[in-house]
Amino acid sequence: MSKQLDLLDIQGHVLRAYGRFGYPKARYVFLNIRNSSRARRFVDAITQRVTTAVCWGKGPDDLPPPEWTVNIAFTYQGLKELELPRASLIGFSPEFVEGMKHRKDILGDDGPSAPEHWDPIWRDNRETRDKDVHIFIALNALAPPSSETGLTGIQQAMAQCDVFLEQAYTWLLEEVKKTEAGVVILGGNRGDDGALLDYQDVKVVMENGLPTAKEHFGYTDGIGDPVFEGVPYDEARVRGRGKQIADGSWAPLATGEFLLGHIDEAQEYPPAPRPILLARNGTYMVYRKLHENVASFDKYLKQEGQKYPGGEELLAAKFVGRWRDNGAPLVSAPDAASKKKFDEKFAQASPAEQDRMLSDFTYDDDMSGAKCPFSAHLRRINPRASLEMGRDPGDIPGSYKTITGAFDTPGALSNRRRILRRGLPYGEVKDRGRDDGNHGIIIMMLNADINRQFEFVQQQWVNYGNDFKAGNDKEIILGNHSHDPHFSSKAVLQVDPASEEVPFILAKIPRFVETRGGEYFFIPSLTALRMIARGVIDPT
Repeated sequence: MSKQLDLLDIQGHVLRAYGRFGYPKARYVFLNIRNSSRARRFVDAITQRVTTAVCWGKGPDDLPPPEWTVNIAFTYQGLKELELPRASLIGFSPEFVEGMKHRKDILGDDGPSAPEHWDPIWRDNRETRDKDVHIFIALNALAPPSSETGLTGIQQAMAQCDVFLEQAYTWLLEEVKKTEAGVVILGGNRGDDGALLDYQDVKVVMENGLPTAKEHFGYTDGIGDPVFEGVPYDEARVRGRGKQIADGSWAPLATGEFLLGHIDEAQEYPPAPRPILLARNGTYMVYRKLHENVASFDKYLKQEGQKYPGGEELLAAKFVGRWRDNGAPLVSAPDAASKKKFDEKFAQASPAEQDRMLSDFTYDDDMSGAKCPFSAHLRRINPRASLEMGRDPGDIPGSYKTITGAFDTPGALSNRRRILRRGLPYGEVKDRGRDDGNHGIIIMMLNADINRQFEFVQQQWVNYGNDFKAGNDKEIILGNHSHDPHFSSKAVLQVDPASEEVPFILAKIPRFVETRGGEYFFIPSLTALRMIARGVIDPT
């Protein structure tokens, strides 16, 4: 990559998905500001411990991975309480100012996902000042390599991870105490058996005592995070994660799609507050707590899997666009026979080659959705270059092909909608026959423009299907499927238009995922954090 970023000025979790770097557990803490000057001193103390994006490793210019990381973000209300100048505040995006709760109609947070059903910390947010969420702090803990091998070594590493996490939380409690109630921790995060906690714990899903990359529905997760210009530890991961180029190659996405103060895919600077030092190297974070209805998912999958010609596991793969066991993409392994060949090759491949097999693909040979359906999660979240689709008179009904010449870059329509994803699953599934357990995923989505990126994807691609020639069919996993039997959700699983097969209709899809809370945050750079802490922001 030709672009060099100031890694010491960027918060670490912006460029790193910590789970991929050996941090399997985290704790998220939310605070309310009661005294502005003491809160700024608190921000100063936290800033001195904030984990940056500097390279980790054993090289002469590298730092060793820390035992625990610290990162911080603010809501709009929090920035007001920290007394940022009005001329700076008005430069933040309207959706950030308004907050997630008041964007519920755009996001489709209705029915069981409506704010009145959220965890108390989020339900009460923006209702009374003393319950407003102002500050977010993330503590991620390392699972260090153990001297033991096998299961014993993993158990020791996870136990040490718990120790590190408690050390981090103890440190944070001490810093909060020093403010003399200038900032207070907010409770109301729902845990097991309805308990209300002062924090939100997250961790990787364990299977047979081993950490996995899966979530509670059983899918291998976190494979396709975008790669953008200037991230040194992602240079070998561009294919399938950057942007498609007309000659078949791949390139990193523009930095300004994810970091303020940098050029984006439109060759413009994304809108940002003044002064530039407040915005540059910062970004917006969308925090959402998503509950997974595992019983409804398992029941529906079994019910429809008995009718689907390819069986239950292929149907599960059609829901997402990847097979559940190892994440094999359907475009590379569309049926059981090709999946077997994929698995044989995958088992013999190096880690780098395995990563390429999971990420390096396009929809160029699947424009009609016969392999990966138009309503599959993978295709809706990142359509790659497949939205430039069309038909000519006389083409087979139901068939689509790539329309060339509309854009210089094949995936131009989707390149402006990409989102960095952070976070981990929360809770454990103790009874797969019930939906009401404490289990789901905390998803944190980072982007330079909440409206153009996250909100557009959520409204137009997750909860609506017109861009995919799918009418009002929703994305199968995340869609806000209706509980009203008169307006039930469906999805069409396409087949090869030239074949004699009949498309499979998923009818009366239940809501698999429900929102339990969330908010929009601003993640400042280290420079901006120091300015905020010292109260020296000058927008003139």
